[in-house]
Amino acid sequence: MTLYWRCLQRALRQEASFPRIPKTCPALSLGASWTSVAKLSLHTKPKMPPCDFSPERYQSLAYNHVLDIHKQHLSPVMTAYFQKPLLLHQGHMEWLFDSEGNRYLDFFSGIVTVSVGHCHPKVNAVAQTQLSRLWHTSSVFFHPPMHEYAEKLSALLPEPLKVIFIVNSGSEANDLAMLMARAHTKNTDLISFRGAYHGCSPYTLGLTNVGNYKTKLPIAMGCQPTMCPDIFRGPWGGSHCRDSPVQSIRKCSCAPDSCHAKDQYIEQFKDTLNTSVAKSIAGFFAEPIQGVNGVVQYPKGFLKEAFQLVRKQGGVCIADEVQTGFGRLGSHFWGFQTHDVLPDIVTMAKGIGNGFPMAAVVTTPEIAKSLAQSLLHFNTFGGGPLACAIGSAVLEVIKEEKLQENSQEVGTYMLLKFAQLRDEFDIVGDVRGKGLMIGIEMVQDKMSRQPLPIEEINQIHEDCKNMGLLVGRGGIFSQTFRIAPPMCVTKPEADFAVEVFHCALSQHMERRAKSHR
Repeated sequence: MTLYWRCLQRALRQEASFPRIPKTCPALSLGASWTSVAKLSLHTKPKMPPCDFSPERYQSLAYNHVLDIHKQHLSPVMTAYFQKPLLLHQGHMEWLFDSEGNRYLDFFSGIVTVSVGHCHPKVNAVAQTQLSRLWHTSSVFFHPPMHEYAEKLSALLPEPLKVIFIVNSGSEANDLAMLMARAHTKNTDLISFRGAYHGCSPYTLGLTNVGNYKTKLPIAMGCQPTMCPDIFRGPWGGSHCRDSPVQSIRKCSCAPDSCHAKDQYIEQFKDTLNTSVAKSIAGFFAEPIQGVNGVVQYPKGFLKEAFQLVRKQGGVCIADEVQTGFGRLGSHFWGFQTHDVLPDIVTMAKGIGNGFPMAAVVTTPEIAKSLAQSLLHFNTFGGGPLACAIGSAVLEVIKEEKLQENSQEVGTYMLLKFAQLRDEFDIVGDVRGKGLMIGIEMVQDKMSRQPLPIEEINQIHEDCKNMGLLVGRGGIFSQTFRIAPPMCVTKPEADFAVEVFHCALSQHMERRAKSHR
């Protein structure tokens, strides 16, 4: 079913009833045109767009029993959002339903993973057909789904990126890419940005440079961090730096074809190459846009120049497309294309399987041969029939429903509306991103750019959830809201999300005003 017809059907159906009582607050118009906030009613409540799906009745474990099991038998590491964690029961496209029957607009996609929509009917049908035919063989046998998928995926990547290693997760993909880089160059040192997230396995933790993921234990030697060229929070930035419809509020005197911030960050990168790694290195890992760090974008032209410097020092360049790939950024299918660069290795996961455990590493024949000469690489589950059938279905849906184009259109529309919230609220320091990967960074005030206290951000997050909107968090201080809905999202749903944010921010400002009386 095309996105057009699905949206048309929604418009023709009435919204299903559900329990939801948002607080009264100022709100933004749900219409396509933007109305001045001052002209809107102070008693308008965010109203959810309709959903043409009714979930099954929840009949599983009681909520308190779930909490007991979690406490006794699952990881004690606290990762769940909200004071009362949601117990989700069912999903449909961009919607999620909890055990109490409440409906939520999913604007985080299971951490930027659900690409074409929860339980997409075509992907479901393909999975069910493959389940009844063949689940597993391992790679010691051939099966058509793996070869069909390899042919489809390779057609979406430029020469010479044509050799595919199918694995099971983003961490595993980056593990393998690290090994490839070292096997090919015969060097050890790898560079990644501060704020980077490339996985949580013992090997990739060396590349990940977010404080919460660092450990005292000796792991992943030979990984060196370098300054992240963050044009909002870093020492340099201006008003023309980003490849985004929305630029930073920081001012600069740069001409449109030059960037002082980019030049300064390149000098820092050169300093890392000259002082912190060997004269010959293995490679450089970069996310086209940093995800976990809060949708951080680099100055235009930075990656292109950095790649050149890495190659001069004998290294290969690795693009981590785990969050940015498969059309999410709108203008291009792959994030590295937005920087006008050609990596030597590309890693991908998350959206590749729409939530099914699947990932891949794509590289050149030359680098693949270097790996093969170094070890017998084998993966029991990588490239299984079920995963590859689902992967092929995801690629078909992205093309058939024009989801890359939808990411561009709806994402740009939403970015510009969120930018108007930045203009209205001093605590919204930055709005940034591209396509359907958006960051909203919260600050104490725009002048200091100091992060908003975590307790205040938590409350805004709770308020959004209570009004039916689920968003993610990111940044070194968890100060950035991450917006990454399934790529089937519509403009009316984007309007609702902006309205909920406006309401949550207004409530926060009211609480702050009362506390200062």
